[in-house]
Amino acid sequence: MKAIVVTEQAAGTAGMKLMHRPEPQAAINDVVVQVHASRFIPTELAWPSSWADRLDRDRTPSIPGHELAGLVSALGYGTTGLSVGQRVFGLADWYRDGALAEYVAIEARNLAPLPGDVDFTVGASLPISGLTAWQGLFQHGRLQAGQSVLAHGAAGAVGSMVTQLARAAGAYVIGTGRAADRQTVLDLGAKEFVDLDNDALEDIGEVDLVFDIIGGDIQKRSAGLIRAGGTLVSIVGPAEARPSNGLAIDFVVEADRAQLSEIVQRVRDGRLRTNIGNVSTLDDAVAALNPTERRKGNTIIRVRP
Repeated sequence: MKAIVVTEQAAGTAGMKLMHRPEPQAAINDVVVQVHASRFIPTELAWPSSWADRLDRDRTPSIPGHELAGLVSALGYGTTGLSVGQRVFGLADWYRDGALAEYVAIEARNLAPLPGDVDFTVGASLPISGLTAWQGLFQHGRLQAGQSVLAHGAAGAVGSMVTQLARAAGAYVIGTGRAADRQTVLDLGAKEFVDLDNDALEDIGEVDLVFDIIGGDIQKRSAGLIRAGGTLVSIVGPAEARPSNGLAIDFVVEADRAQLSEIVQRVRDGRLRTNIGNVSTLDDAVAALNPTERRKGNTIIRVRP
């Protein structure tokens, strides 16, 4: 099969190569998915799991890209809940080869059914950003209607999901970003926008929940805005600053079939918009993932027409 392969961490995305690799086999409780669309985020190449297995053994050459949508082509022994030919989408294990390839082997529990009226490119854009927002807001942040949320990077892949899901849950959302993102963030449902380059973050007053994707000084300043009993949720590693009378939680997103199903249903009925920018082919993926200029939205690799 054709696949995008990485062999050297220092080379970054420039070290990606299109190669032929053996087709994967389905282990116990696995399925093999014929990939139709996948997504890669550059931060994957900084994760130890991209280069070594759980016993810290080198596993290169490895295939990146852990978000996918496609058709089940084979079932491993003991696999239940899915069938050959079924449309699925989901999140592959960090320590296994990913989905920038024509086929991927993945645990069945990491996949959810993809409705027939949802395009494969949309399905591939949802797992990391959708699950991260969902788990950060509801599982870790325990967001309730009527609370206030400060969503950093509100026009980005994760931030746009945070903004929409929080607003739909009845929260008052304040989004941050660059000046050019203002209207996009307000259109997503935020009630206020903070231009981090020009506006004073502290002017917004206290909030119940901060969803941080930036870290550093912004995280420290944000922690000081959390009212008593509030929560700082971070996806950039252990919080450097903690609210004086609240919680600080950092987490790594996990696959969850029920949550994926809820997220895709919201896309179907128009309550949730995806953030897709460029769509490229697998043959052109290396160039697409090394853009010469800043692009808005997710880059999706459509593996099959």
